[in-house]
Amino acid sequence: MYFDNSATTQPYQEVLSAYRKASESYFANPSSFHHKGGEAERLLESARSQIARELDVKPEHCFFTSGGTEGNNIVLKGSAEARKNLGRHIITTAVEHPSVMETCVYLEEKGYRVTYLPVGRDGRISIKDLHQALEPDTILVTIGHTNSEIGAVQPIEAIGEILSSYPGIYFHTDYVQGAAKIPLNIEKAGLDFVTVSAHKFHGLKGTGVLYKHPRTLLEPLIHGGGQESGVRSGTENTAGAAAMAKALRLAKESYTANSSRIEEIKAWTAARLQESGGVLNSPFSGGSPFILNVSFPGIKPEVLVEALAERGASISTKTACASKNSEPSAVILAAAGERKLAESAVRISFSADTKKEEAAHLCSMCEEVLPQLKKVMEEQQ
Repeated sequence: MYFDNSATTQPYQEVLSAYRKASESYFANPSSFHHKGGEAERLLESARSQIARELDVKPEHCFFTSGGTEGNNIVLKGSAEARKNLGRHIITTAVEHPSVMETCVYLEEKGYRVTYLPVGRDGRISIKDLHQALEPDTILVTIGHTNSEIGAVQPIEAIGEILSSYPGIYFHTDYVQGAAKIPLNIEKAGLDFVTVSAHKFHGLKGTGVLYKHPRTLLEPLIHGGGQESGVRSGTENTAGAAAMAKALRLAKESYTANSSRIEEIKAWTAARLQESGGVLNSPFSGGSPFILNVSFPGIKPEVLVEALAERGASISTKTACASKNSEPSAVILAAAGERKLAESAVRISFSADTKKEEAAHLCSMCEEVLPQLKKVMEEQQ
């Protein structure tokens, strides 16, 4: 049983078929001038148009990347470098994905100032705090849409409304955990940059897209052939783009149809895990239906994850990009403020295909395993 869909999702069979077909029939370099190159370029542009349609933006504002981490780095480093003469202040939150947090640390080392907004127990920022953090030399606000560990959804449109009065500030959101699952009106929110990664919605790893508003300037991270209008040089992954377009369309249909059902499964699972001593870290009001974070104080999360894995269930500790870091979850520390919860948190993440029977089986496993682990931990003290 697989409950680690926030780390990655199983590719749809239709997506794998689309990738194979494109790899076999459209293998040429889309930058080549010959007939085969032209065919590959047309498929690439068709995929771009399909993705833009699903995101409700214009195709010429969408650029292919390798995924969320690269997209976030392009935005943060590229906009900071392009606008360093206008200001050196950036605003983010204390609960961002490592690809944002580590990039902000890097930029601080390069002389930029970064404000890390606090969050409440629900994992959301205060609009008042954001307003107060704005400075004359603020050049970028980067706030993730859906938190990858606890599922908190930030008030992106409200943030965009505030920033509409500050046209000199770029607005970016990491939409990796929200794309296809939680609607976002990119243009209405006033977003300048949006990052998306295909493998979070049943596409393939190594493929992503960056929405970039035409008013923005970016210094590219990668120089070379000038592909993707110079935003991201390098031969495009035509087959990956075609597969991503297919995945986004299918996932939007499936997640929209199953969102309410998964919300019910999440609530049912949370209640049952609370009966086993679990402390909920995920918000239910304003949170993703697909992410449930629970702490079992006194139990090491990696031990629980391993015990469940031996019984055929896959869950995780924190975001996959930080899962091998033994430190307590920085997200739980920021939201809950209790180290004992941050040291004992596990994440259960659902897909649109998750069945209640699977969740029930997982809960039964936890009811079996937790007393055993607790006894072992007490004996070791």
